[in-house]
Amino acid sequence: MAPNGQVEHTAADGDGPVNALDSALRKALERFYPSLRDVYLTDYKVRVLDTKGGTAAKVRVLLEASDGHDRWGTVGVSENILQASWEALTDSLEYKLYKDRRNT
Repeated sequence: MAPNGQVEHTAADGDGPVNALDSALRKALERFYPSLRDVYLTDYKVRVLDTKGGTAAKVRVLLEASDGHDRWGTVGVSENILQASWEALTDSLEYKLYKDRRNT
């Protein structure tokens, strides 16, 4: 949800579902938080945590991002790779906004 309770609906294409998810999220938020334009992903890794679970196994997404000055990492865990990716992506952007507020 955007500031002041506004709801944004967006869609985006990408090189795969996680890139499309990242693009749509940024498309919705950058209008309200321009500093997010500086954030870019430097690394994205997925690891299956329980190989015996087959396609229902939990996965861990490790995401590394940068704003050109600092680098940080976030983690998402779920049985659903898109959910785990969403958790890591949103945490990464929230961290950038936290850093910006802390530095003002």
